[in-house]
Amino acid sequence: MSAAEPTWDDVIVPDWPAPPSVRACTTTRRGGASTGAFASLNLAQHVGDDPAAVAANRARLRAALALPAEPLWLAQVHGCDAVSLNAAAGAAEPPAADAAVTHVPGRVCAVLTADCLPVLLCDRGGSVCAAVHAGWRGLHRGVIEAALARLGRPPTSILAWLGPAIGPSRFEVGPEVRAAFLAQDAGAADAFRPGAGDRWLADLYALAHRRLTAAGVEQVSGGGLCTASDAARFYSYRRDGRTGRMATLIWLAAGAA
Repeated sequence: MSAAEPTWDDVIVPDWPAPPSVRACTTTRRGGASTGAFASLNLAQHVGDDPAAVAANRARLRAALALPAEPLWLAQVHGCDAVSLNAAAGAAEPPAADAAVTHVPGRVCAVLTADCLPVLLCDRGGSVCAAVHAGWRGLHRGVIEAALARLGRPPTSILAWLGPAIGPSRFEVGPEVRAAFLAQDAGAADAFRPGAGDRWLADLYALAHRRLTAAGVEQVSGGGLCTASDAARFYSYRRDGRTGRMATLIWLAAGAA
């Protein structure tokens, strides 16, 4: 393996009480072949990067992390659809969805982010897992709830981890965003604080935590890594505009104890 390839030192491993059969990580921007605005481990094909560089990055990721299969790369649309990897296996085009769920060992769920919140889910028994792309639109539309329903397990048996996203001191939104959340949940006011003029600073971590706990999930870990504040490690669309994407991956290891 060359020094340029990603290693476990270049990814973030969730600190959560998942069972050994559940494997997961979030990539950083380090260790890839992309250059310029996309330097260096851009894993997204839709952002204007050289397709050959993206293909090389995906191959490097799979080799460096010994992934059991190519991840299912979604066509993310900021919606609330959760797709089963079983149903999507062999599809000619990436499914338009913002969450992927699998009950089958060796199939890799993935979401791409550069400020939106990646959420990982699994059950305490390690028999099912999911990766969720949760920007504010997806959170408001119910993508977390849709993924939980796809898991098919009691919410009290589910573990959740919140990955790197734009932090509450950097995520400025309009009053209509705050109003939309408060219309669903008056307590969501705690996740907003005043910004400049009529703007508000929104806390994606707090909003996701409220959604998870309201759905019955009792164990929520992670949060606190701000993509917009750490240009050395993370891509950030709000900070840079033209930029790459990190991947958050989760899978069930075959034969793990």
